Amino acid sequence: MELTMNQAVLGVERSGIRVFTQLARQTPGCMTLTLGEPDFDTAPAIRAAAKAALDQGDTHYPENNGRPWLKEAIADFEARRSGLSYRPEEVIVTVGATEGIFAALFAILNPGDEVIIPTPAFGLYEYIVQMCRGVPVKVPTERTGFQLTEEALRSALTPRTKAVILTSPNNPTGRVYSRATLEGLRQVLRDQPVFVLCDEVYRQLCYDGPCPAFSAFPELRDRIVVIQSFSKPYSMTGWRLGYLLADAPVVEQIQKVHQYSVVSVSAFTQQACVEALQYDNSQEKETFRRRRDYVWGRLQAMGLEVEKPEGAFYLFPSIEKYGIPSGEFCTRMIQEAGLALTPGSCFSAEGFVRISYCYGDDALKEGMDRLERFLQSL
Repeated sequence: MELTMNQAVLGVERSGIRVFTQLARQTPGCMTLTLGEPDFDTAPAIRAAAKAALDQGDTHYPENNGRPWLKEAIADFEARRSGLSYRPEEVIVTVGATEGIFAALFAILNPGDEVIIPTPAFGLYEYIVQMCRGVPVKVPTERTGFQLTEEALRSALTPRTKAVILTSPNNPTGRVYSRATLEGLRQVLRDQPVFVLCDEVYRQLCYDGPCPAFSAFPELRDRIVVIQSFSKPYSMTGWRLGYLLADAPVVEQIQKVHQYSVVSVSAFTQQACVEALQYDNSQEKETFRRRRDYVWGRLQAMGLEVEKPEGAFYLFPSIEKYGIPSGEFCTRMIQEAGLALTPGSCFSAEGFVRISYCYGDDALKEGMDRLERFLQSL
């Protein structure tokens, strides 16, 4: 008797980010600039809120979609900070942004449906689409300043297109979609029966004022799903908390996937989420801005072509001129220079590497020194 596994799962690869991080950890003396995890601890007030909830016995099943007072706080926060109008019943508190993306795509896709993914892109989009029996359709943006053009989107649309994923600020590039870009995308999508997943987990880490977003187009509200996370802006990666916002009929279906896959997020963490929404992260954001400027300046001095990011905490320089595949480039750099970066191939963008600046000043200086010596050796 031969046992078989789900073919949609068998076709999925392990995270390349984790693979290179693990290789670095197994290499004596190697340092990493791979993970997109703030190096700050969660703020004491946020941690204290969770502790207080535990002391008060908040350890029983919560409502599936989140405590009503948390959903109300999220709706108020998004209205105040982003101008989005969602009722508390149109909010689902999720186990991080990843569960929100999975639940949304699982609820949306039928087998064979296509999902347009502008690249470079975080690898989980492609693999979640595949596990949901959908078809990823990658649209490169490297030659247009990492902006998805109206023409490129229109060319990618087919009768099978079911959804588009827009990530701004972007991982791995840190670029933000301009207002002109968003307006062009609206013109293409306004008459299309296509869902738009707006992954905005880095929206509170924009360095040049408020971040324009596709989710702000109210006439397309019926097809927009907003994905958010507590991880990045509040240094809460280990808490695994996020939320999604969508029109009531869409939430009605997504909540079924959420309920039958995770039931709910943990009860006692939800008071911490309310506290996080009141937290001022301007100091952390300013630190990231300073780190961005330092690393960007060093890369420029090394002669690397790199777009200056407007948000998130990554830089994505081109290594195309060295003629080495990004996976080989990063493997050699671990072995020869003791520095781990993430290959662009992990983001469907060969010829680039991702540098995370979620590290302290000394680590960033040492990392740039090692990168510079490695480039001089090529």
